[in-house]
Amino acid sequence: MDHRTDQTALHRVRESALSGSGVGPRDPVAASWRRVAARGLEPGSTPEVPPLPGPELERRRAASGLAEFVPRLTHTLASVMDSGQMVVVADAEGRVLWRAGSSGVRRAADDLGFVGGSAWTEGNVGTNAIGTCLVLDEGVHIQGPEHFVDAHTRWGCAAAPIKDPWSGRTLGVVDVSGPSRGMHPAELALVELAARMTSLEIAERHRAELDRLRAHAAPVLAGLAGAGGDALAVDRWGHLAAAIGSRSPDRVVLPEGLSGGPLWLPTLGAAVAEPLAGGWLLRLGEADDLAGGPGPDPATTLELDLTGEPVVRVGAPSGSWSRRLSPRHAELVLALVQAGPAGRTAAELALDLFADEAKVVTVRAELSRLRRALGSVLLSGPYRLSPGVAASLRLPGDRAAVLPGSSAPVVARLARQGTAPAQVR
Repeated sequence: MDHRTDQTALHRVRESALSGSGVGPRDPVAASWRRVAARGLEPGSTPEVPPLPGPELERRRAASGLAEFVPRLTHTLASVMDSGQMVVVADAEGRVLWRAGSSGVRRAADDLGFVGGSAWTEGNVGTNAIGTCLVLDEGVHIQGPEHFVDAHTRWGCAAAPIKDPWSGRTLGVVDVSGPSRGMHPAELALVELAARMTSLEIAERHRAELDRLRAHAAPVLAGLAGAGGDALAVDRWGHLAAAIGSRSPDRVVLPEGLSGGPLWLPTLGAAVAEPLAGGWLLRLGEADDLAGGPGPDPATTLELDLTGEPVVRVGAPSGSWSRRLSPRHAELVLALVQAGPAGRTAAELALDLFADEAKVVTVRAELSRLRRALGSVLLSGPYRLSPGVAASLRLPGDRAAVLPGSSAPVVARLARQGTAPAQVR
C-alpha cells in the first residue's frame, strides 16, 4: 500500500480510537497515548513549548557533547533533507539543539513551536518521535495521525537515540521531521544508521582517551608497586586503564561529583582517589577492614533526591556515596521505593514506566544497568530494595516538578498528589 494511502487509514483509526468506538493504533503508539493522557494532555490542546533563551541554548549545545558530530549527521542524512525533510538533533531531555533543512520546512516547524530550545518530550507535547524515542530508548517512527495532539497530525517524524556505549548514557536524539506526505517509512532505518555510526565514533574516541591515560598512569603505578596493596587507574567513567595488585575489575562505579580523597566504592570498599590526567588513581584499602559481608549493612540508607537532577545517596557505617541517575533509572528507583518490601515484577515495572507490560525486556535491561550502579541494595525475584535498606524520597514542595518532561505513569501518579513535604519516607 502506498504510504500516502496509509495516512488516510491512520486517520480513520485515530478517529475511531479517540472516540472509543474502534480498534486503536499499533501497540507502541497506543501505550504512548495512554501515558500522555495520564499526564492530562488533550488531543485538541495546543501545547506550549517556549524555547530556551539564546545563552542557555548555547550552554546546552556545549554541554551535550554532540556539537562535533552534527556536521557528520547532517551529511549522512543529506538525501532526507533534499526530499524536503528537516534533520534535528535534540539533547537527552528532548530539547531541540540543532535544526538543518530548507527554509520552507523550517518555517513549517516554526509554526508548530518546533524551534531551537523547545522541549519535545511526551510530557510536554504528547506522542512524537523525539519524546517517544527517549521513553522507549529505541528508534521510533511516528506517522502524522499517530501524534496525540491534533495540531501535529500533518507532521511525520522518525528518531533514534544517540548513545555513548562507553558511559552507558543516552546523549541525545537524531530526528528527521517534516510534512507527513513527504515521509517514507524507510527513513527510520536511515536515522538509526546515523545514530549507530555516531555511537561508534564516540566509543573510538573514548578508547583513544583510555590509551593516553594508560600511558600516563604506567610510571605512577610502577612507583607504587613496591609498596604493596592494590591500585587502579581508571578513566572518568570508571573504565580500567591499568592496575597493580590482586584486584582489576573492568569497570568501577565511581561516586557522583568525585573530587579526590577518601571514599567508599561499591564491591571494592574503602579507597583513596587521586587525580590523574584524564582519570583517577584509586588506592584500595585492605578487604579485611571492610564492614559487613556481601549484602548491605543493616544500617544502610538510600535517599532518592528528586528536588532537581535525580541523585541517589547511599550511606552505611563503612562509608557513603552518591550517584546521579538518568531519568529512566530515577523512575525505576521511585517505583521500587514506593513498592516497599513487596517489590515489583518486571511486568509491573513496565506498566509503571511505559504503561505497557510488554516492555519487560527493556525493563530488565535497565535494571541490569541500575544494579551495576547500586550493587547489593537492589535485589531481584521480584525486583525490590534489600530489606536492610532504609529508603526515602526527597521531593520538591510541588510534586508536579518531579522529573519534568517524564511521561512515566509512576511519575504522573506522584504529580497528581500535589504538594508535599520535602522529605518523604
